[in-house]
Amino acid sequence: MIKPKVTVVGAGFVGATTAQRLVEKEIANVVLIDIVEGLAHGKALDMMEAAPVEGFRTKIMGTQDYLDTADSEVIVITAGLARKPGMSRDDLLIKNAEIVSGIVAECVRYSPKAVLVVVTNPLDVMTALAWKKSGFPASRVIGMAGELDSARCAFFISEALGCEPAHVQAVVLGSHGDQMVFVPQWTKVGGVPVTELLETEVLEAINQRTRDGGAEIVKYLKTGSAFYAPSASAVKMVRAILEDRRETIASCVYVDGPYGLKGVYCGVPARLGRGGVTEIVELELTAEQKKALHAAAGHVLENCAKLNLPL
Repeated sequence: MIKPKVTVVGAGFVGATTAQRLVEKEIANVVLIDIVEGLAHGKALDMMEAAPVEGFRTKIMGTQDYLDTADSEVIVITAGLARKPGMSRDDLLIKNAEIVSGIVAECVRYSPKAVLVVVTNPLDVMTALAWKKSGFPASRVIGMAGELDSARCAFFISEALGCEPAHVQAVVLGSHGDQMVFVPQWTKVGGVPVTELLETEVLEAINQRTRDGGAEIVKYLKTGSAFYAPSASAVKMVRAILEDRRETIASCVYVDGPYGLKGVYCGVPARLGRGGVTEIVELELTAEQKKALHAAAGHVLENCAKLNLPL
């Protein structure tokens, strides 16, 4: 069976690990591209030399030439500056906007029918920028953030309860970072709302640790940021799109109406399938959660304004 083609832009830790997961799970054939001479080539060759051991039949190639990415079905954009200790995601705004703008222009040129999955920080603003620069329908430009925040939250809950992480389905909405919105009443462990299993103070501590999840890892690593969980989250989204799973995944998508939001990229549950976003899932939120979600959207719009990026 012919496998779909996916391009991963950026051969750093997030990009390379995303590419590795895609080929080892046999989800797609991958093109890994980076502006650094030899970087993508070397990592792709190293991965292919693992094929006899791992047994995967998909292929990956490394390149510096966007021509090799032509006709990709999904393009995952991971390239950009990574956070350093003491930096916020917003600190990366201007430089990464320049990087993402250039990448999107090349991607659109060679893969005009692709779905874009943006991972570069600050995530929500970079996704909005990619949408504007691409000219694609908003359904085909999606940001990876909510799934990552939800995964972190789910792990912390599993630690608190001593259960398997896979048994926890956490729901985290809003902007990626300090403006994330934890929704405990929709977060379940084996089908049971977590509010019935953990005290409010414990849930509040988990909420705060999830907000600080990326910074906690940056603090430990000192010279880099998270890449295992972000790559796993991106791959889950790519698989849902390519296999038309219509799976509900917390994603940064364009919201115009649901949750009372008007014309903004923000993290909400969305069904992902062939062609990108097929539906936004509207959950019932408390008044406080709605207020927090609108505040998160407002923060995204403020940063978009700094880039003169009207939505």
